[in-house]
Amino acid sequence: MITFTDVTKRYPNGYDALKQVNFHVDRGEMVFLTGHSGAGKSTLLRLIPLIERCTIGQVLVNGQYLTRLPRSRIPDLRRSIGMTFQEHRLLADYTVFDNVALPLVIAGFRLPEIRRRVRAALDKVGLLNKEKSYPITLSSGQQQRVGIARAVVHKPPVLLADEPTGNLDPAMALEIMELFREFNRVGVTVLIASHALNLIKTMGCRTLILQEGNLIGDTVPQP
Repeated sequence: MITFTDVTKRYPNGYDALKQVNFHVDRGEMVFLTGHSGAGKSTLLRLIPLIERCTIGQVLVNGQYLTRLPRSRIPDLRRSIGMTFQEHRLLADYTVFDNVALPLVIAGFRLPEIRRRVRAALDKVGLLNKEKSYPITLSSGQQQRVGIARAVVHKPPVLLADEPTGNLDPAMALEIMELFREFNRVGVTVLIASHALNLIKTMGCRTLILQEGNLIGDTVPQP
C-alpha cells in the first residue's frame, strides 16, 4: 500500500530531513512512526499525499508512483488518503457538521449523500449529538474526533495521523488510538506519527523508528 525506496528529502538550504529511507506498509496494516522531535516524522507523512515531493528515491502509494505524478492528478491521490493533525485545523466559523462535510463538498457530492456520510462519520467517533456545535465549544479530545471524522468521511483506504494525541491526557489519548484501531479493523491502512512511546507500546503494533532522518528501526511486537 505504501512503499518508500531510497527516499531522501533535501530542503533548499541543504538540510536532509530524510536520508535513504526504505520501508513497506501492507494494505490493511496499522503502523506507528516514532523518533525525537525533528527526526523527520512529519516530513515523511507529508510525502505520501504529495504535500511535499521527495528529492531522491521513489514513493509508491496505492499502486501509484508519486515521483512523476502530474499536478493534475494530485487531487485524485489525496481523495484516497485521510489525514489528521495534532492542531486539528478545524474552521472556527463552521459547525462540526460543516467541518466534516468539507471534503465531500469540494469533491462535488450531492447533499443527501453528504448528510448520510457526515452523520455516519460523526456517529463512528461518538459526536453525532454535536453536529450543530462550533469547534470552540468542544474539548481538545472532541476536536480531535471531529478531525478524524473529517479525515475518514470520504472512506479513504489510507489514514495518516501526525501526533494525533499530543495535546491530550493519557486516557483520552488511548481512546483516540483505539478509534484508529477500529478503522484499521475494517481494512483501512493506518500510519501514525507519535513520540508517545508508552502509548505506542500499549497498542502492540509494528513501529518504524526515525533518528535524524535515518530509519534506524522497524520493530514488530513479539506475540
